[in-house]
Amino acid sequence: VEEQRARWERKRNRTAKELLETEHKYVEQMDLVVTFFVTILKAKGTLKPAVLETIFGPLESIYSASHVLSLHLERGNLASGLEHFCQNVDLYGHYAENLEQANKTLKEQLRKNKSFRRFKKLQENRPQFQGRKLEDLLPLPLQRLHQYKHFFRDLLENTSPDSAEHQKLAKAVKSVSEVSRWVQDIIDNRENSLQLLRVQKLLKGQKTQVLTPGRWYIREGWLLVVPSKGEELKRRMFFLFSDILIATKPCHPLHPLNSNKLASQAVYPLHQCIVDKVFGHTQSQGGLLSLSFPHKTLLLMSSDQQDINDWYRSLTAAVR
Repeated sequence: VEEQRARWERKRNRTAKELLETEHKYVEQMDLVVTFFVTILKAKGTLKPAVLETIFGPLESIYSASHVLSLHLERGNLASGLEHFCQNVDLYGHYAENLEQANKTLKEQLRKNKSFRRFKKLQENRPQFQGRKLEDLLPLPLQRLHQYKHFFRDLLENTSPDSAEHQKLAKAVKSVSEVSRWVQDIIDNRENSLQLLRVQKLLKGQKTQVLTPGRWYIREGWLLVVPSKGEELKRRMFFLFSDILIATKPCHPLHPLNSNKLASQAVYPLHQCIVDKVFGHTQSQGGLLSLSFPHKTLLLMSSDQQDINDWYRSLTAAVR
């Protein structure tokens, strides 16, 4: 037991030391943004208050919470540092929600506002910035949140369950994990929206509506459609979403507007679809899938074994 405690203590001290060192570096980088951008911009009035608020969101509050945490860590008051941190951890979720709009507004201001463009360049050329741009520093809080999760978990694992700090650490791990999930959901939703938008732009015309709330993009790729009456195989591009499968074919390469687009040929709802592997179980070349819908059966083929297996997995998961 004594040996185990000593081992815990050593690991814990190592983690606490690393947490403090990285916190100092993080606070230093945040300080650059707060001192050389937020504070001066507020004083100069180069940006309207609403624009300033949109670009930096709750960054100042995040900075001051981290500053307090680093002071507590320096004094070895981990428990009270974590308590204060947990009261402010939601700021990271709000920061993530705002980040897309922040980047959009920043780009807009750089395009339209000459004095802000000059000011930004001047600040970034200061030696303290070491060649870093404001755009490099703005995502730091979200990267730091990810690190907190690992640090707090490591500390918890190496803290005796009957110590007073164990409870505080457990609470900190829970809080950071919840906010991390919240941030991850924001990132996933944004990524999914971009995918839906990309596919919508690839399709000719607006007949097929890809952008639908609650729809998730899964995958895309070329497959061969096996016709029912001995005609030749047709190569088609398929897009799989959480609720539909879209079959498309390339537009004519000489079309003046749509040469690089795809024409939607059919949209198959997945809620009544049954997926079967006709062949592709063995290590043969490729395979064949059968998709049965209430009024149609679709046979899809690929000469790539791995590809047909991946499609089978994705389709069964989407149907389920």
